[in-house]
Amino acid sequence: MKNTALTHIHEGLGAKMLPFAGYNMPITYEGVNAEHETVRNAVGVFDVSHMGEFLLTGPNALALIQKVTSNDASTLTIGRAQYSCLPNNEGGIVDDLIIYKMKEEEYLLVVNASNIEKDWNWISSHNDLGVEMKNLSDEYSLLAIQGPKAVEAMQPLTSIDLSAITYYHFEVADFAGFNDVIISATGYTGSGGFEIYCKNADAEAIWNKVFEAGASFGIKPIGLAARDTLRLEMGFCLYGNDINDTTSPLEAGLGWITKFTKEFTNSEALKKQKEAGVTRKLVAFEMQERAVPRHDYEIVDGSGAVIGIVTSGTMSPSMNKGIGLGYVTVANSSVDSDIFIRIRKNDVPAKVVKLPFYKK
Repeated sequence: MKNTALTHIHEGLGAKMLPFAGYNMPITYEGVNAEHETVRNAVGVFDVSHMGEFLLTGPNALALIQKVTSNDASTLTIGRAQYSCLPNNEGGIVDDLIIYKMKEEEYLLVVNASNIEKDWNWISSHNDLGVEMKNLSDEYSLLAIQGPKAVEAMQPLTSIDLSAITYYHFEVADFAGFNDVIISATGYTGSGGFEIYCKNADAEAIWNKVFEAGASFGIKPIGLAARDTLRLEMGFCLYGNDINDTTSPLEAGLGWITKFTKEFTNSEALKKQKEAGVTRKLVAFEMQERAVPRHDYEIVDGSGAVIGIVTSGTMSPSMNKGIGLGYVTVANSSVDSDIFIRIRKNDVPAKVVKLPFYKK
C-alpha cells in the first residue's frame, strides 16, 4: 500500500486511515458531519495526492486528447481546465478526468487514483501520433483547499489575485514560498476553493503554511468520507459508483461533455445512442421518509417491479435527509416521479429531484 507525502501528518493528527485505491488515506478526523460542515461554511483541506497526473507534450498532443476524450479540448486556452471522460469501445467509460492546458502543445491530464494504470495503458494504446507522455503521478502531491473562506484565507500565501481565478481556470504561480505551483479553481465539493499541485518534497511545508494562514478562518483537515458526502450533495459522479465501464456518458447525464463536433473513441455508436434515445438514465432522488439509500440497493416502482439500482447514497449532512443517485428506466426518470428504494425488504418512498441537492 502506498503512502502520500503527508500520510505521517494524518496519522499524527489521529485520522482514521483506510486503504483507498492502493493508498493509505485519511477517511475521517473528527467525524464526517463536522468535517462536511467545515467545508460548507468555512475552509477545509483534503490530501488527494493519490490522484494521477499525466503530462502530454508535442505538436500532436491535442490530436491525441481529441481522439481519446469525449469533450472538445480544442476550445481550451492556456490557463483553462476542462472536465471530460475517456469513452471505451463498448459504450462505457474508461474514466472521467480533468484536462489542463499548461502551454501550447502541453497538457496535464488528472485522472482517478484507482484508474492510473488502466488510463495510462488506454491512452498509450491510442498514441500512434508520437506524443510524449510522462506519468507524474508519483512525483506530485495535491491539496484540495475547499470552502467559501478559501480565497480570503489563502490570499496571503501568493502574489496573484486568487479571487480573479474563475471556476475551471488556473494559474502557475508562487504559493506558500514555492514557485511553479498549480493553483486551480477546481474541486469536487461545490463550495468553492482551489486545488494545489506541488512537488512531493514541498508538500509538508505547504500543508503547514496553509494551516497557519487558515487558522483564524477555522481551517481543518478533511477526510475522504466527507469528500464523498460533499460531492454527492452536488450530484457529481464518482467513478466506480455512478459511472464505469458499462455506463454510457449519455445515460449518466454527461451529454454536455460529449461533443459530436469531432470524432473520438466510439463516437459513432454514442451518436446513434443519442439519436435513438437511452433506455435508462442516472437520476437524483430524495427519500420521503427517514432512511439511508446505499450503493446497489434496488429501485422499484409502485407495483414492486425492479426499475433500477442505487449507485450512490447517503444521509445528507446539510439537509438531514437521505439522498442518492441511481439508474432507472426512462419512464421513471422525470423530475417528481415517485420511486421506491428497497431497504431490507421494505420499499421506502423516494422522489426524483433536480440537481444539485444542496443549494447555497
